[in-house]
Amino acid sequence: MAQERAVLAGGCFWGMQDLIRKLPGVQATRVGYTGGDVPNATYRNHGTHAEGIEILFDPAVISYRQLLEFFFQIHDPSTPNRQGNDLGMSYRSAIYYVDDAQKEVALDTIADVDASGLWPGKVVTEVEPVGDFWEAEPEHQDYLERKPDGYTCHFARPGWVLPKRAAE
Repeated sequence: MAQERAVLAGGCFWGMQDLIRKLPGVQATRVGYTGGDVPNATYRNHGTHAEGIEILFDPAVISYRQLLEFFFQIHDPSTPNRQGNDLGMSYRSAIYYVDDAQKEVALDTIADVDASGLWPGKVVTEVEPVGDFWEAEPEHQDYLERKPDGYTCHFARPGWVLPKRAAE
């Protein structure tokens, strides 16, 4: 079984983890802090890091493109530094690519989301090379599995689905 890594940020990491972990082909997830300036980031001290999710997935079951399309369906990529009631740099939308192929897929997907006109505005998602990923504290891992009624601003939006491409 092959395995690839994706690192995404789209607001509070609890809701993203809860939804993404359930996708066929997703083998493991963990939440943490990424894309910022503080070594050994923590919840109390994460500087300019975003709350992110690291995803290990089987590309034979789910492609990176499919993962990104779902990512764009469960958060609003048109709001800078915000998701729902959560405000600040920690809640920005970002894709941290691990190689040039992921960067190309990310830029292509963003172009398709923008061209579709289905989202409320233009995508402000950052596309940056992956850097350090500081795993969040245990109480943040699997949060919504342990507290099913806990806070989340993530949900699948049926109107935010890209049309299938001819090659698919």
